[in-house]
Amino acid sequence: VQPNNYSTFYDDQRQNWSIMFESEKAAVDFSKQVCIAKSNSSPALDSVLCQDLLLGEGQGVEGGDSLEVAYTGWLFQNNGLGQVFDSNVNKDKLLRLKLGSGKVIKGWEEGMLGMKKGGRRFLIIPPAWAYGAQGVAGRVPPDSTLVFEVEVRRVKLAKECSGSDGLSVSSRDSPAPSPVPSSDGFSSD
Repeated sequence: VQPNNYSTFYDDQRQNWSIMFESEKAAVDFSKQVCIAKSNSSPALDSVLCQDLLLGEGQGVEGGDSLEVAYTGWLFQNNGLGQVFDSNVNKDKLLRLKLGSGKVIKGWEEGMLGMKKGGRRFLIIPPAWAYGAQGVAGRVPPDSTLVFEVEVRRVKLAKECSGSDGLSVSSRDSPAPSPVPSSDGFSSD
């Protein structure tokens, strides 16, 4: 997915293709269909399929970073999007999570790595990376493949500190732990 409604991809012969769409919605819908087709063409889905819909800005998120996300989750049924089983898109509260903390399904932990603030991603998650054989009573049948569209609205990097010039600098390369502010630390933007 590229800016200005472009998508680029490689085919099986490693030939590069570029398509321009008439609208952002058309480009996003196409990208979702490519991801669904990829899932349907694989004999057994054994990892998370990720497809960026919007790239976002800033630094890609890593384990330990805190995020606030809007999401919708569908059951993958009849080779496509089935019933919505969960969403917070039209609700007041975003989902807060810390990547790598084990509080969300493994498919999210993997599938959201590298996302940027403002980015949207489409995830197709096999049962082993979701709720497995137990499912979720009344919502997710056992052994369900799940599809999520996630949008990162806010990001707080795990290791941020203030430099001597007062500007925020990333200290990811530094082994020293950074202090945790008393507030939740999310910037108001």
